[in-house]
Amino acid sequence: MRTLFLNPPSYSGFDGGAGSRYQARREIKSFWYPTWLAQPAALISNSKLIDAPADDLSLAEVLQRAKGFEMCVLHTSTPSFDNDAKVAQALRDAYPEMVIGMVGAHVAVMPEESLKNAPAIDFVGREEFDYTLLEVAQGKPFADITGLSFRAPGGVIQHNSDREFIPNMDELPSVLDVYKRDLTIENYYIGYLKHPYVSLYTGRGCPARCTFCLWPQTVGGHVYRTRSAASVVAEMARAKAMFPQVKEFFFDDDTFTADLPRAVEIAKGLGKLGITWSCNSRANVPYQYLKTFKENGLRLLLVGYESGNQQVLNNIKKGVRIDIAKEFTKNCRKLGIVIHGTFILGLPGETKETMQETLRYAQELDVNTIQVSLAAAYPGTELYRQATANKWFKNDSMVRGDGFQEATLQYPHLSAEEINDAVSRMYSKFYFRPKPILRMLGGMIKDSAERQRRLREGKEFLNYLRKRGNHAPAKTADAQPAKTEPEKIAA
Repeated sequence: MRTLFLNPPSYSGFDGGAGSRYQARREIKSFWYPTWLAQPAALISNSKLIDAPADDLSLAEVLQRAKGFEMCVLHTSTPSFDNDAKVAQALRDAYPEMVIGMVGAHVAVMPEESLKNAPAIDFVGREEFDYTLLEVAQGKPFADITGLSFRAPGGVIQHNSDREFIPNMDELPSVLDVYKRDLTIENYYIGYLKHPYVSLYTGRGCPARCTFCLWPQTVGGHVYRTRSAASVVAEMARAKAMFPQVKEFFFDDDTFTADLPRAVEIAKGLGKLGITWSCNSRANVPYQYLKTFKENGLRLLLVGYESGNQQVLNNIKKGVRIDIAKEFTKNCRKLGIVIHGTFILGLPGETKETMQETLRYAQELDVNTIQVSLAAAYPGTELYRQATANKWFKNDSMVRGDGFQEATLQYPHLSAEEINDAVSRMYSKFYFRPKPILRMLGGMIKDSAERQRRLREGKEFLNYLRKRGNHAPAKTADAQPAKTEPEKIAA
């Protein structure tokens, strides 16, 4: 079947569910690549990928472009599901014969509820859904496709057996051809990455057991399954030739540094290609590996510090000690490796004092940029099970009516409002210090393009802080044009 892969239109500035860990409007304009959709699109030759938020497309424009497709697959998430169900219904009304499905962590762990709450969809692709979607597109009977939940004749919902994880990642085709064919590279921004950038996965799964982390507990698994180093280097040589305008490549594996010998082999290949690259990392990589990475083109590490309190880290099974993380950060600074640090407020064990501890920790680390998130208990995660059992949920919605992330967890000693307020306070107290300001000014003086970008981001960031202070839900933007505004931090 001629297949459309769709990252649906949603809130203004909403990054959608296709590539992001939590789905909400963020601090400055940015969009991740819809890699989870691009991968099955690469398997199905007669396909097209539309990323409505990044391309600023309205629902009406999407419906027009969907004409002629026999199947449409939407990527959804817990915060965006209700909106995405409305998009599916609009597709059903416009094209009654179209086969419509959904994929993503939310529907993977809640297939029954998803099919009941989105009557316009015919099926849900669970777990790792690449080959599931290929078989649907090939016309294989739904009843014979593993990893599929679907609406059988008579409206009965049927769940087939689980599909096994893909053991050999080298068998998957490259997403680069789909990027080149269907996406506008310049539309993708991440505040801490050079623009334009390209991100992709070299493996799936993560051996860490963090209780809040979405992908390993839902669709990726806890075994880090990787492509061979040789195939990654060969693909990056192609990427450099295909996208000469790209200034940085980002490896979006949950933890690219989980297999250090392999990471070194890839790094040395990238060094020979003269590629600037960045990746996700835990805060415990030894100095000698960091040095090798830096010598072979590594520019930035995205590091999840999460909290400045060791007990909170233990509560979420982070598996990293604060003293080790501090030493790691010093080593990165010594080598000239830039760090974008991510922190989470409102995790189990959080108090007013531990949130203040996390702020002081971030200031002491003094990484180049930070992201401050609210603890989000997604269905399928251990944190969700804990929150349900202990009645920590304040409400059902993770996103306010204006698309900004909302604190959904609260504790007897700490309210959701206090956690919400701490986000803006942490941003302000981290960035409005001499060191970050001087770092920012130094980059702006050296580079006129950097200056223009940072001025725009600074305006967006201040606007974000102002709007975060308004807890009253704004007018909903369900299925409206995805006008580009805030995202991850760079201020």
